[in-house]
Amino acid sequence: LRLEVEERVDYQGSELTPLNEADVVRCVEALKKEGVEAVAVVYLHAYVNPSHEQRTEEIIRALWPEVEVTASYTVSKEWREYERSTTAVLNSYVKPTAKKYIDRLYDMLEAKNISAPKYIMQSNGGTTTFEKAKEVPINMVESGPVAGIYGAAMLGKMLGEEKIIAFDIGGTTAKCSLVDGGEVKTTTDYRIERTGRFPGYPVRVPVVDIVEIGNGGGSIAWIDNTNSLRVGPQSAGALPGPVAYGKGGTEPTTTDANLVVGRLSKKNFDMDVDMDSVRAAIKQKVGDPYGLDAEEAAMGILRVANSNMLNALKLVSVRKGYDPREFALVAFGGGGPMHAASLARELNIKKVIIPLAASVFSAWGMLMTDLRSDDIQTFNVGLTQPDYAAINAQWRKLEAKAYKDNEEKGLAHDNIYFVYYLDMRYMGQDHTVKVRVPAEDLSPDNLSVVIEAFHREHEKNYSFRLDDSGVEIVNMHLASFGRVEKTPIKRMEPKAFTLEQAVLELRPVIFELHGKLETTVYLRDRLSPGMAVAGPAIIEEVSASTLVEPGMTARVDDYGDIIIETGV
Repeated sequence: LRLEVEERVDYQGSELTPLNEADVVRCVEALKKEGVEAVAVVYLHAYVNPSHEQRTEEIIRALWPEVEVTASYTVSKEWREYERSTTAVLNSYVKPTAKKYIDRLYDMLEAKNISAPKYIMQSNGGTTTFEKAKEVPINMVESGPVAGIYGAAMLGKMLGEEKIIAFDIGGTTAKCSLVDGGEVKTTTDYRIERTGRFPGYPVRVPVVDIVEIGNGGGSIAWIDNTNSLRVGPQSAGALPGPVAYGKGGTEPTTTDANLVVGRLSKKNFDMDVDMDSVRAAIKQKVGDPYGLDAEEAAMGILRVANSNMLNALKLVSVRKGYDPREFALVAFGGGGPMHAASLARELNIKKVIIPLAASVFSAWGMLMTDLRSDDIQTFNVGLTQPDYAAINAQWRKLEAKAYKDNEEKGLAHDNIYFVYYLDMRYMGQDHTVKVRVPAEDLSPDNLSVVIEAFHREHEKNYSFRLDDSGVEIVNMHLASFGRVEKTPIKRMEPKAFTLEQAVLELRPVIFELHGKLETTVYLRDRLSPGMAVAGPAIIEEVSASTLVEPGMTARVDDYGDIIIETGV
């Protein structure tokens, strides 16, 4: 339902036409009759002067206090009207449900006498208070996967690895992100429900730069109308789930394929697994059309799934000017440890890190975050002869707002710190590159440093630089952080088992380059720091299995992580 009111502000923020408040009243009455639960207010150029949106908000709340309202200036102060509109609309769409959910969660935690500070994870890699989350719930989009990416960056710092590719495989999707120099990168160019055929809905809030594809443990293998084998994006989910679950699933999945080739054991499932049904489903749906037996068809499924995941990893590395050989792969989620070694071999990555409790690693990532808020303000100025005073005054304005917001969250002034970014572009370009800039005022002394940082970032993203072209600022981006107490990971105590006592069994497992090999299976909870195993091996735990390919070695570090040296 979209209604118009009379008002207009120009691109500089000057009022051209006053807000017609009678129009707002008329709209409220019309929306009430439609049974509306939430309202988004979006006016042209509100990112530079939000006064009309603010007044509209006041009128709506006075006339209709029970409705949820989102004014676009509260979620995005960037230009581009369509993107700002969709962000405000999507925030309104989820606001009533999110508010009820957060209130219910808070009440349940209080009923359990949990008196610790309570925070909610955001898509920008930080946390916020329950109250702030209810105001702008769109900031929670992708917050679960983002927590794992942030956790991977923190784990990398602990282990002395500043260059990390974080890789998370769950039941329905695989997610990955690149961390260079220990910094988790964010973007405001994020789209919900984006596919190869649908552009998705743009969301103009900071989201950790993440690539997500429909390939996980429950991804269904199928043959398309060109007789090509595909895996995903359709998923069997948890119900009915893979055929192995015995809950009515009939379509073969990645999990079923891993069972057939021996990488998963039916003994490690919570239910009785009928292997005959699993093999029959794979042979019937995939094997018979190609004249393959169940094992060959299962390997075909895994090859396609790995190819899909490999493409995602290339999107965050090779396609953005990074050499994967310089990075370590941190793999987590239920499926990450099983596929990581094969993918690392394909990308010539030398080291794979499987965190302790890999299947719930994202939860640990949340515990390592600080409170974070982002204020991005369109401030379009050229840097040929910049107005230094105006630019620095805008930083002061953003800082003052950030201090106020963080103090409202109960943070002391000394626990607040900032990171500064500029969204920059060459004159005449349409889109921007985000550049981290020094935490000091812009001046003639450091202008060349900022411009050179932009040239480098642009070349990394697009493979070229235009040193003779003019450069301009489009947005100023202040990320403010509030330090919160964290619980560090403790070093693991040695277990009371020898390496031989950690062996569960010998199991035939099929490897792509080596065929079927007798493979030693180890129990992860019996492995102590310093222990090492040679591939082929599988290290099993209740919720994940780590595959070590032939020629690779795996050792347990002081924190209980598995470090795989791929030997490439």
